[in-house]
Amino acid sequence: MQNMLIDFIPVLLFFAAFKIYGIYVATTVGIVATAVQVLLTRFIRKKFDKQQVVTLVIFVLFGGLTLYFHDPIFVKWKPSIIFWIFGIAFLLSHFIGKKPLAQRMLEGMLEAQTAAVPATLWVRLNAAWAIFFIFLGTVNIYIAYHFSTDVWVNFKVYGIMLCLLAFSFAQAMCLSRYLTDTK
Repeated sequence: MQNMLIDFIPVLLFFAAFKIYGIYVATTVGIVATAVQVLLTRFIRKKFDKQQVVTLVIFVLFGGLTLYFHDPIFVKWKPSIIFWIFGIAFLLSHFIGKKPLAQRMLEGMLEAQTAAVPATLWVRLNAAWAIFFIFLGTVNIYIAYHFSTDVWVNFKVYGIMLCLLAFSFAQAMCLSRYLTDTK
């Protein structure tokens, strides 16, 4: 949860800059904030967070295109590209490695309690994450092309956050019946 909040800081800075200065300043602020986030994570944890690095590379590429061509459509594509990469990563994890990506990510948080979670549930949760990310990327593109930039930015901040929280809560509910109190 703490990581999710830290990952949301560049989004909030992007949102604030957009509301005050517009999409082009917001794009610059977002790129700089994401770069700072990656460097701080590297400094504090002594390693790079792969998800943050992917986000930074995509943001620099698509944000840079937005700034160069003075066209906000490129930065609007950024969340979709990232979500689709994550969705594909979840799908491919069924075939690469011994455990699905959802299991690898959540085992650290759940510690010893993951032994009670059936392998079939991990596979279903992993597939659900893949479908969720692909769907969310598609919804983002739809909103980017059919609504104003202001509506898109509000969706990017509020809509995506609420979708991620709701989906995470649903996944936690699925896992909760298999977890026991170790205290």
